[in-house]
Amino acid sequence: IPVLKEILGLSQTIKTHGRTMDNAANLAEPFIRQITERYAGTRLGRQELDAEILDDVPGALWTREMFDRNRVSRSPVDFSRIVVAVDPSGSDGQSETADDIGIVGAGKGDDGKAYVLADRTMNGSPASWARRAVELYHDIDADCIVAERNFGGAMVEHVIKTADKDVPVKLVTASRGKSVRAEPVAALYEQDRVKHVSGHRGWQNKFSPMEDECCQMTTDGYIGEKSPNRLDALVWAVSELMLGSGYRYDLAKSL
Repeated sequence: IPVLKEILGLSQTIKTHGRTMDNAANLAEPFIRQITERYAGTRLGRQELDAEILDDVPGALWTREMFDRNRVSRSPVDFSRIVVAVDPSGSDGQSETADDIGIVGAGKGDDGKAYVLADRTMNGSPASWARRAVELYHDIDADCIVAERNFGGAMVEHVIKTADKDVPVKLVTASRGKSVRAEPVAALYEQDRVKHVSGHRGWQNKFSPMEDECCQMTTDGYIGEKSPNRLDALVWAVSELMLGSGYRYDLAKSL
């Protein structure tokens, strides 16, 4: 659907539109009655009966519209703080089915808003993702690397320090579920306090995979495939910048 929406947004695209009832003369009455009873008045009915493109999941913490209105072509000149967040997968990177390692860079501007600068998420060994995280650290002139300790603990810091011993590392612990940790960050997006720096106004969005994961995170949990490691790294980065070092995820529901 994200690709389809990009195609629909192109000036040279011609779109035709037809509702199910526009073709009623060619459909059996029992079929029309059955699908109307099943889908009429529902969100799925808007898609299946009225031919609307609906890619937002009911109950999702993020929507496409939230990202679209908070997309900018460039970031502020000055940042008060910049971090790289890493969400390790806990695998050795040798399996084709292994989850990705989330690697996201973000900064807090002098305007008090967070700017997501890069997504370098990858699949690989601890040594390879540590090098990638350190590269991003230097590319965006970050202040530190924030990494989740749940998978690997001291190993996480060790592999980063092996890639560059001078890089400051802050380990954080996930004490609550993914959706609970994500809720206060999604609230910041809703308040237009987090921006995605796309680099240009072209039709290709470099943050599409991350945004896809965000739009599949609901209050009841993640409904996508595999693990949302891009989303997790994003949550760690924005939380570190905007919610303070004293923030505790068990307070998320009160925010």
